[in-house]
This record gives sequence, structure tokens and C-alpha cells, in this order.
Amino acid sequence: MPRGVFHPCHRRPVRKRFHLRREGGCIVQDLKLRGLIIAAYGRHYLAELSGGEILECVPRGKKSEVACGDTVEIVRTSADQAVIDSIAPRSTLLYRSDAFKQKIIAANVTQLIVVVATEPSFNDELLARCLLAGHEQNLDILIVLNKCDLPQVATARAQLAPYVKIGYRVLELSAKQDATPLLPYLQGHTSVLVGQSGMGKSTLLNAVIPEAQAATREISTVLDSGKHTTTHARLYHLNADSHLIDCPGVQLFGLHHLDFAAMERSFPEFLPYLGECRFANCSHSHEPDCAIRKATAEGKIDERRLKLFQQIAGH
Repeated sequence: MPRGVFHPCHRRPVRKRFHLRREGGCIVQDLKLRGLIIAAYGRHYLAELSGGEILECVPRGKKSEVACGDTVEIVRTSADQAVIDSIAPRSTLLYRSDAFKQKIIAANVTQLIVVVATEPSFNDELLARCLLAGHEQNLDILIVLNKCDLPQVATARAQLAPYVKIGYRVLELSAKQDATPLLPYLQGHTSVLVGQSGMGKSTLLNAVIPEAQAATREISTVLDSGKHTTTHARLYHLNADSHLIDCPGVQLFGLHHLDFAAMERSFPEFLPYLGECRFANCSHSHEPDCAIRKATAEGKIDERRLKLFQQIAGH
């Protein structure tokens, strides 16, 4: 056989690729596909197509602003891989931030579920910060008090009493015994499950969605995340209208993106008194004739909640 000529049978097999091609002297891009991001780990994502097919995706460029729950347009690069070309407009975006960076949690959710527990005791300020982020996005909010079979339940109830008083929904359960009371709250929502480590969030998720553990192992294999199986967000389908996004446990929840006025509005019990202070820029900490502090002194606002606001507003 002449040098430089290769028999087709000797050709090394290659993965079929689906990117740019040339037709009639023009470069043509393959058809874009629409997908739902169902898992996010670093710069790697899984997108689910309408027919149920799942592709491993990476974003174009170095910057990644894709979130679990995003609807995206993707372009195949191989049989099971794709590049994320664009993100569809979002209805909501839950994220936390500090002075230097933002951490996206989930997109297009309608309900925030914050999981706390009787043991270990939960961080009151962290709970309040999660709720503030949910209020800012106009999400429905549910607080789940887990491990209610433990003797510390009375202490946890007392800690949540100010939230119940101002209208927050609090669901008590023990995920290890029976998590079914949560199911009605999930119907018709795309919910995101958040909470600090140790609250039993994973136990709750596995009780509600038994296949979650197997799905997590499968995704970890696909994304090659190894021991980091708990560090990625994952979306699960309960039914056609109900979905649940599980996120890694959080210890900090920065709200650097919220200004003072947004924080005020996100404390529901403050609303009747906003605009009633003597000074328009009242910080509700030391100024005379502060309507918020006056309402607190009169027992209309829980003192613990005012202290939480002062801590959070001071960042």
C-alpha cells in the first residue's frame, strides 16, 4: 500500500462529534437543544432533555454562572456531552454572597425549605439569613423542624416560637420515622432544600425520594466527583409538576447583595412600622423615636428578632 494511504479498516475509532461543519462553503452550527440542569458540580453539569436523555455539559468560556434548575440551550459535542450555549431567563435565583464573590444555590425555584433540628441545635442567625434570601426572591417558605422524636424538641420549639408568631409555616417531623408529612408541601412546587450540616437533610431527602442515594452515586461517577458526593446540587422529580433541589449543607449565608431597605422589608413584623421612625435613615439600633424599637419595647416585635436584624444588617 502506498505511503500515506490508509485502509478504512485500519482507521482508529473515534467518538462521533457534533459541533461545527462546513456546507457549501459556509460553516453551519448543529441544532441547539433545550435542557434542564439537574446536577451541578463545579464547572460540570448534567442537562436533562425533554425525552429524558441526560448529557454531561460544560459552559463556554472560563466563567460559570449556571445553576441547578436552569433551563439552558446546549450544543452537542459528542454522543453524551455538550456545551452550554446560553441560559434562559430565570424566574428566581437563590444565592448567597460576600464582599468578593457570589455563590449560586438554585434557579427557577418557587419554594424555600429550610431544615433545622432539635439536635444539634440550629444557628438562629443562619436560619434568619436563609429566610431573608427567600423573601428577597418572593419564594414560599417552609421551616422543617427535624428529629422531633428527641427530648430537645421543647427547646427547639421555643427557639422557633417567634417565627410561628409572625406567620412562618413550621412543620415538625422525624425523618427517620416518617417523612410523609412533608409530601403535601412539595406538590406543585420546585422546592430547594437548604440547611446547616447535621440537621438530617440527607435523611429527609432519602425518605421522601428513596432513589436519591442511587442517583447521587451515579452522578458522582459521571461527574468524576469521587469523595465529593455531597458537594453538588441535584434536582429530583417527584412528579410532572413537583421537583426538589437538594443542596450541600451551609455554615455561612452571606447577604452582601441585599441593601438595608431590602433587609427591612424581609422582616415581616417590621412592615407596619417602616416609614414611622423620626429619621428616614434610621438603623433601628440607637436613634431616638425609632418605631421598630418602640414596637419591640411594647412587645409587638420579638426582641430576639430585632437583635438578629441588627446583627445581619451590620453584616
